[in-house]
Amino acid sequence: MKIFFLSTVSFAILIATLAACTEVSPAGIPPVGAQGHGPFVRRTMPSFRSEQELAVFLRQIANRQRARREANQSSNLAMDAAAPAAEKAKEEESVTNNQHAGVDEGGIVKLHGNHLVVLRRGRLFTVRIGDNQLRPVSAVDAFAPDIDPRHTWYDEMLVAEDTVVVIGYSYERGGTEIGLFNIDEDGDLSYRSTHHLRSNDYYSSRNYASRLVGNKLIYYTPLYLYPSATNLFQGFPAVRKWHKGATPDEFRRIVSASRVFRPARDIEPSYGLTLHTVTTCDLANDFKCEATSVLGPAGRVFYVSPQAVYVWVTDFVRRGDKQKTESMVYRMPLDGSEPSAVGVSGSPVDQFSFFESDDSHLNVLVRSDAVGEAMWGSEVAAGDVALMRVPLFSFSDGSRDVPSWNYRKLVKPEGYTFQNRFIGDYLLYGTGSGWNRPEETKHANLHVVRWAGGGAFEFSLPHGVDRIEAMRSDAVIIGTDGKDLHFTAMRLGGNPELAFRYTRENASQGELRSHGFFYKSDGPTTGMLGLPISTPGRPGYRHLFDSSASILFLKNDSTRFQEIGTLASQPERAVSDACRASCVDWYGNARPLFVRG
Repeated sequence: MKIFFLSTVSFAILIATLAACTEVSPAGIPPVGAQGHGPFVRRTMPSFRSEQELAVFLRQIANRQRARREANQSSNLAMDAAAPAAEKAKEEESVTNNQHAGVDEGGIVKLHGNHLVVLRRGRLFTVRIGDNQLRPVSAVDAFAPDIDPRHTWYDEMLVAEDTVVVIGYSYERGGTEIGLFNIDEDGDLSYRSTHHLRSNDYYSSRNYASRLVGNKLIYYTPLYLYPSATNLFQGFPAVRKWHKGATPDEFRRIVSASRVFRPARDIEPSYGLTLHTVTTCDLANDFKCEATSVLGPAGRVFYVSPQAVYVWVTDFVRRGDKQKTESMVYRMPLDGSEPSAVGVSGSPVDQFSFFESDDSHLNVLVRSDAVGEAMWGSEVAAGDVALMRVPLFSFSDGSRDVPSWNYRKLVKPEGYTFQNRFIGDYLLYGTGSGWNRPEETKHANLHVVRWAGGGAFEFSLPHGVDRIEAMRSDAVIIGTDGKDLHFTAMRLGGNPELAFRYTRENASQGELRSHGFFYKSDGPTTGMLGLPISTPGRPGYRHLFDSSASILFLKNDSTRFQEIGTLASQPERAVSDACRASCVDWYGNARPLFVRG
């Protein structure tokens, strides 16, 4: 099991319990703060002019936190304890179910020329495709020859030209571990170098830590700060190149005080101060890395559009005798310009709660009792629902809040595991079983809303909403009724309508990661989809431990599904691979692939 599995789940439940006690407005969304709603001024957040100014700021926060703790103790009120560059991205066939075209997400299978590159249980493999056959070519460890891989998880992989990048987290070496490998046109792999990026654990049950835009690697990482520490800058973002015997002294800071930004309002997080950092590393320039950081509370959800990285932070604060949430969203442009911010209400569930639309607006679905996406936070989101829609010019220095009229109250769904997705002109959301046991569902509700304004629709389904995916301009909603797995097609035209349902008996999803699904379009309304399944059905969490799933393929013809077949797994033929690292499939173990027709 990943280190701290039980403790982090317990922490998520604790935070969810605290969130359930927060003060909310009649609409269910925390009221907009008292910062005023006057005209937005197009400013960016201020940065610190020197190390001394930053140190003084952190000391002041430490003093206020200390005073607040003492006051709380005396009154028995103590509380329980990652742009224009996307347009330049190389146009190559993708085998990853990315949220945005041109913004590749870290995954476990990528394509390089005529070869598949696979990251699996701490090793890298290449397989040649073509000539109606699959031929294994190369296999190497996904870590440096002189590294002990124990206590390290190698989770994500990206391929840029002839470089394979493996992203992991090392509990032993204390940060994000980035391995670089060469791949040639024959598919042969060779180790190049390893770098460490100082960070706290980035793990999320839904999101991915890395993105690739052209030759630029983009990482989001949190760093928890301790303002009362003796050496305030010892834990700041830094990079080192690994070699045998490497020491912590070899880390080199990549964030100066002038690249640390703060909103133009007071910051006093109740649960600690966090340096939310977006790091960009240039693969074409000897892995040169630069970073930008913003200060805020720990709770977060991050989203990467083709233009910017958004980080939504939420804190639980006490105002008088009541507890409430206070949130901000930071916008960090991919072109390296200064970040901006605006005060917001509630919290998104995951990265799919965001959509930066072509009309220069940010659209975000929020819930009143959500705690961010760290670890299993997305799985415990609750509370009332609203759609926030704001123009990008609203982002400023962080002194202003989004006005209440920019939030559209939506219907709160019944159920627990929340799914949401922007597809075309619509936002779709509902609830399902998720990581839990398949739940018997007879009349689950699917909600469909025009995000730019207009109609809202509600549909009754005979199954839960466990997955929402796009089929070009249409959608497929996948979920269990407790026994069978259903695929419901939806036309998203002028008026959304349910079209066709395919049912696979005695089955459930084989894994829950967004990359487990893939839709390959071959026309405006035709294509093929693939999804790992388990037969018989099983609880969602079992894909971490059980044998590989089978993969079901369905043909879509104008939102009518026809089964093409199932690529069945053969667990009885499995042999021990003497796994040394990443021996639990946190990021999945099966992918439907559509390559070269």
